[in-house]
Amino acid sequence: MAARAGSLVAAVLAHSGRLDKEHLGARGEVCTMINKKYSEFLPSMQSAEDLVAQVEGLADSIDLLKAGIENEVQRDLNVAVAEFTELKQQLERDTLVLSVLKKLQEFDTAIKECSSALQEKQYVTAAQQLEQARSSLRSLESRRGFELKILKALGTELTVQTQNMIYHLGEEWQKLIVWKLPPSKGSSSLEALVLSELHLHTLPPQDEDAAVPPVAAVLQALAVLGELHSKLKDFGQLLLQYILKPLISHPSLEPVLEEQPDVFILRFRSQELALDESSPMEVFDKIKLVFEVLHKHLLKYLIVNQHYVQGEWREGFELMEGLAQEAAVFRSVSPPWDADVPLEQPGEGRKEGRVTLAELLGELIWEELSDCLIHNCLVNSIPTNSSKLEQYKEVIESTEEFEKALKKMEFLKEDTTALLKYACNVDSHFANKKCQDVIMAARSLMTSEIHNTVKISPDSSVALPELPDPGSGDQVEVARVCRLLPSGTGSVGSESRLSPFTLCLPSCRISCSVQQLVQLAYHTLLEATASTDLCCVQLFDCVRNIFQLFCEVVPTYHRENLQKLPQLAAIHHNNCMYIGHHLLTLGHQFRYRSTSVLSSGAATFVDLVPAFRRLGMECFLAQMRVQKGEILERLSSARNFSNMDDEENYCAANKAIKQVLHQLRRLGMVWQDVLPVNVYCKAMGALLNTALAEIVTRIAALEDISAEDADRLYSLCRIMVEEGPQVFTPLLDKDKNKKYQEEVPVYVQKWMTFKELMIILQANLQEIVDQWADGKGPLAEEFSAAEVKSLIRALFQNTERRAAALAKIK
Repeated sequence: MAARAGSLVAAVLAHSGRLDKEHLGARGEVCTMINKKYSEFLPSMQSAEDLVAQVEGLADSIDLLKAGIENEVQRDLNVAVAEFTELKQQLERDTLVLSVLKKLQEFDTAIKECSSALQEKQYVTAAQQLEQARSSLRSLESRRGFELKILKALGTELTVQTQNMIYHLGEEWQKLIVWKLPPSKGSSSLEALVLSELHLHTLPPQDEDAAVPPVAAVLQALAVLGELHSKLKDFGQLLLQYILKPLISHPSLEPVLEEQPDVFILRFRSQELALDESSPMEVFDKIKLVFEVLHKHLLKYLIVNQHYVQGEWREGFELMEGLAQEAAVFRSVSPPWDADVPLEQPGEGRKEGRVTLAELLGELIWEELSDCLIHNCLVNSIPTNSSKLEQYKEVIESTEEFEKALKKMEFLKEDTTALLKYACNVDSHFANKKCQDVIMAARSLMTSEIHNTVKISPDSSVALPELPDPGSGDQVEVARVCRLLPSGTGSVGSESRLSPFTLCLPSCRISCSVQQLVQLAYHTLLEATASTDLCCVQLFDCVRNIFQLFCEVVPTYHRENLQKLPQLAAIHHNNCMYIGHHLLTLGHQFRYRSTSVLSSGAATFVDLVPAFRRLGMECFLAQMRVQKGEILERLSSARNFSNMDDEENYCAANKAIKQVLHQLRRLGMVWQDVLPVNVYCKAMGALLNTALAEIVTRIAALEDISAEDADRLYSLCRIMVEEGPQVFTPLLDKDKNKKYQEEVPVYVQKWMTFKELMIILQANLQEIVDQWADGKGPLAEEFSAAEVKSLIRALFQNTERRAAALAKIK
C-alpha cells in the first residue's frame, strides 16, 4: 500500500515539471506574436493608409483633367472631323469629275482617230478606236448616281460611227466577194445553176501604189466589230446553196477555175454525158477542189478571236498574259494594232486566240454539208448486194482522205469524223438500206392488183432461188441427226414410199404479186446467209416484218374489193394459204446456212402460219356469208312456195329458183380454176346446201298442199336436182368435172333430204309408209316423224287411210 502511494507522488511531480516547461514555451510564443503585431504590422498598415489617401487625391485630379478634356478638346475634335469629311467628299467629287472628263476625252479622241483612220481606209485602227470609245462610254454609263445628258448624244454618235464603219466594211466585203447568181434565186434547175459564179477579188494588186486596203485588214476589222460571223454565215449559206450542194446533187456539174490578174472566178460547166449518180470519190474531189481554191484565196487568213482583245477595249476582259511577246504582230504603240500589219500572214505560227477563216466557216456549214454528203452521196453508194461490200472499201479510203484534206486546210477540227464514221459503219447501213428497199418493194407488191394471177400446181416449177448446199459442218450436223433415228426407219420399201406430191399445195391460182413477194423473201434470206451476223439477223427480221406487214396492209388496202368481188376473196384465200405453206419450211431451209444465232432454232416462221391461214379463211368465210345472204334473199321472194296453183306465185317461185341457180353458176365460173378443187367443191356444196335447206324448210312448213301445188313444187325441185350439180365445175375440162358433179351428195348435206322431199310430193300414202319403214327407211334418215306427219297432213285429206298412215309414222 505504502509503495503504491510513493509511485503516485513521483508521477505527479514528474508531470508537474513537464507542465512548467510547456508553459514557459507558450509564454515565449505569445511574446513573439505581440512583437510582430505591434512592432511590424501596425507601421506598415499606417503607410498603406497613407498611400490610399494619395491615390484618392490623384483620382480626384484625373477626374478634373477628364472633365477639362471633355469640355475643351472634344469640341475642337468635332470641328476637325467635320472639316475632314467635307474635304474627303470634295476630293471624291473632284476625282469622279476628273475620271469622267478623262473618259470623255478618251471617247472624243477615239472618235476623232476613228474618223481619221476611216478616211485613210485603215479599217483595223478605226475599228479599234470604236471599241475603245465604246469601252469609255460603257464605263461612263456604269457609274451610278452620276448621269450626264451628254451620254445619250455620245451613244448616238457612237452608233452612227459604228454603222458608218460597218457600211464601209460591207462595201469592201462586197468588192472582195462577188456573187453572180441566176435570175431566179429559188430555181434549182441545172440550167439555172450553171449561171452561178463566185468572183474573189482577194488577189494582191499589181500596182503597189493603189490605195486598196489589204484583205486581212478588212477581215480583221469585221472581226473586231463582231460582224465577221454574220458575213461568213451569209457567205457559207450561199456557198452551200449555189456551189457545194449542186456539186453533190448534180453529177453533170463540174467546177471550172479561172484566174485573172485581179480576180479569181469559180463557175460551173455541165457535162452532157453524165451518170445519174456521182460516186463519192468524184464528189469528194469536186468539193475538195472548191475548198482548196477558197483556202488559197480567202480562208487561209488568221484572225484574232473577238474575245482575244485587250481589256481596255472590252470591259470585263483582263489583259491576257503573253500579249507583250507578240510584238512582231501587235506593236506596243498606240494604237495597239497597226493598220498596216493587222493579221498574221499565212504560214506563220498560230498563237493562242487566233483562228483561220476556214475554221470559222467550217463551224458554220460543216454540219449541214456533212448531212448533205451523207444523204445525197454516201447513202446512194451503199451497195445493195453483199457481194459488193468489199468494193466499198474504196469509198471508205476516199472519205478518210477527204476528211484529212479538210483538216489540213483547218476547215475541220481534228476530232471531227462524222463522214468517216458513217462510211465505216457500212454493214449497218447496208442492212438498213437493204431492209428499206425490201420493205418498199414488198409494200408495192401488196398494194398491186390481186386479180393478176398465176397457176400453181404440185408439178409446176416456181421461180425460187436455188439454195446452196450446206457446208461441211452442216453435213456433219445432218448426219448426226440421221444417226439418232431408230434402226429400220431409214430404209423404206418402194411399196411404202410417199407420193412426190405429198404435203404439196394443191393446184390453184395465186396473185402474181404474192408469188413475187415470196420470191423476194427467199432472195432476201439468201442474201442474209452471205452477210455478217448483225446484217443477217436484221435481214431475217426484215423478212418477218414483210409477212407481218402483209397481214395488216392487204386486208385494209383491198377491203372493199375483197368484200364485193368473190373471185378476189378466193384469190386472197389462196394467197394466204400459199404464203403459210412456204412459211412452214422457210426457216428450216436456211437454218444451216445462217449465223449461229439463227441456226440454233430462232430462224423460224412457223408461228406466223396460223395467222395467215386464219386471215385467208376469215376473208373467204365472210364472202361465203355474203353469198348465203344473197341466196336466202332471193328465195325470200318465192312467197314461201305456197299456193302454187296461183300462176303469179308459181312464177315468183320459179324466178327465185332460177336466180339462185344463176348465182351459183356465176360463182362456179369465177371460182373455176381459182380455188383448189376440194375447197371449190366444199364452198359450192355449202351454198347449194343453203338453198336446198331453205326450200325444204319452207315446203315442210306448209299446212295445205293441193295436188296441183304438189306437182308444181315437184317441178321446181326437179329443176334444182337437174341443174344443181351442173354448178360444180372446178376445172376447165368439162369431162373432168363430171366426176365432181356425180359426187354432189358428198358435198351437199341436204341433197338426199331434198330428194326424199320430192318423193313425198309425188308419192301416195302407202309409198310414204314404205319409205319410212318403221323408222328404218331412207325417209327416216332425212326427216323426223313430226316433219313427215306434217307433210302427210298438208298433202292428204283427213281420211281413215291418212289416219292409219299417220299411226305408222312414229
